[in-house]
Amino acid sequence: QLGGPGYIRAIKAPLPQVLLNPTGGVNLENAGEFIKAGASIISVGSALVDKKTVSEGKFEILTRKARQFLEEVKRAREE
Repeated sequence: QLGGPGYIRAIKAPLPQVLLNPTGGVNLENAGEFIKAGASIISVGSALVDKKTVSEGKFEILTRKARQFLEEVKRAREE
């Protein structure tokens, strides 16, 4: 499998100046690992937003999930 935090780490080793933004497979369990591996930012899709939550207007769930992602990124940057 191509990708994941290991891939980010492998690219950053010889090219530390390159800014990387993983866009697939990012979730709450691995978001911090992507940051620790050298990703500048992360893009989150289905792990944050799903059709059912939006169609039911449960935006407080989206807000809570977004805050959880922000906390994971913050924690990873502080380590």
